[in-house]
Amino acid sequence: MASAGDTKQPAALPPETAREVIDPKAYAEWDGLLDTFDRLREEAPVAKVMPETEGLFEPFWLVTRYDDVMRISKDNAAFLNNPRPVVFSFNQAIEFSRAATGSDMLVDSLVVFDAPIHPKYRRLTQDWFMPRNLGRIEEEIRALAHRTVDAMIEKGGEIDFVKEVSGPYPLRVVMQILGVPPEDEPRMQMLTQQLFGGQDADLSGTGMENMTPEQVVQLVAGAVKSFEDYFAKLAEDRRAHPTEDVASVIANATVDGEPLPPRDMAGYYIIVATAGHDTTSASTAGAMQALANDPEQWERVKADRSLLPGIVEEAIRWTTPVQHFMRTAAEDCEVGGQQVKKGDWLMINYVAANHDPAQFDNPRKFDAARSPNRHLAFGAGAHQCLGLHLARLEMRLLFEALLDKVASVAPAGEAKRASSTFVGGLKTLPLRITPE
Repeated sequence: MASAGDTKQPAALPPETAREVIDPKAYAEWDGLLDTFDRLREEAPVAKVMPETEGLFEPFWLVTRYDDVMRISKDNAAFLNNPRPVVFSFNQAIEFSRAATGSDMLVDSLVVFDAPIHPKYRRLTQDWFMPRNLGRIEEEIRALAHRTVDAMIEKGGEIDFVKEVSGPYPLRVVMQILGVPPEDEPRMQMLTQQLFGGQDADLSGTGMENMTPEQVVQLVAGAVKSFEDYFAKLAEDRRAHPTEDVASVIANATVDGEPLPPRDMAGYYIIVATAGHDTTSASTAGAMQALANDPEQWERVKADRSLLPGIVEEAIRWTTPVQHFMRTAAEDCEVGGQQVKKGDWLMINYVAANHDPAQFDNPRKFDAARSPNRHLAFGAGAHQCLGLHLARLEMRLLFEALLDKVASVAPAGEAKRASSTFVGGLKTLPLRITPE
């Protein structure tokens, strides 16, 4: 580590670049955003992002190099999830959350806690999401994958892969795990889109382009409240009638001899329900887009299924559904040649890290044979994604079904990404499907 004397003076980004980093629409214009991150990794790998208008948001450090993002992700003692929000937030949103919940965050979940609470909460469901336990439900997921592909083929010809496959399939998997009945899935999908896609008018379905920032925050808060009410009833049912699903584990869990507080329990349900399908949906659509654009790669994997794990892993890196998290420095330290002070806010940008050419050769290329592929799409360290084994299993089983039943796939229109700074990916993927 460099000494304090070796560090540079803070490098504040120009206003137009700072706007791009926090603009949801910039994340929909993927290639332009990657161009910006390429330039920043070279010129200012750790740079200060300042608000153009005082009080709009708290200044933060943007971290774009793989090695720096990996270090911060793994050092959970020096870089805290609390006390500031773990997702970039405007001050108006934070103030609204404080007034509504008493916390800077609308949802208290695994992603916001630090030790000693975090490991205790994580252990409650960690074994459930391990490969050994997931083997119990693998055949159920495989059957669902085949039903999903059969339904897609019945549509015939041209389809929107996101609408017909990559959206509903992981949603159904997670709802089965939580014990949510099929008739409630549309509601879960709508609330998830309002929670994660509220920045995108097409996904939120609310005319949010005409809303004030305060109204957008209220929309998200309303989605959180609906989730909380729904899962409070589900938890009550699972306490009275426990089963083997995750909902029962959470409902009947105790930490230090006490049941989870209602807000923490609701947050646990929400993170499993939402993060468990929106991110997998994005990675699945990304893999299909890459294969549709490369017929030779489609033929290779049809002939050699041993390539499938590589396709799954590369899709997760290439898509990077969780685009950033925020951390707060617990002590004075140096990051990427910059002196970071205790209490400073940092954005670890996974999109930038997963496209760092110092770690990934030709990072914009979808390369199913990429090895090693130590991407950061699942995070790293104590906060690494709890559901990473489930996501890989879901994707593998779906693509096995697709490769069995689809002869060829080709683009049938323009694919479009969501406008979102946090969880992102394709919102439409028009494809032409030719069945076997």
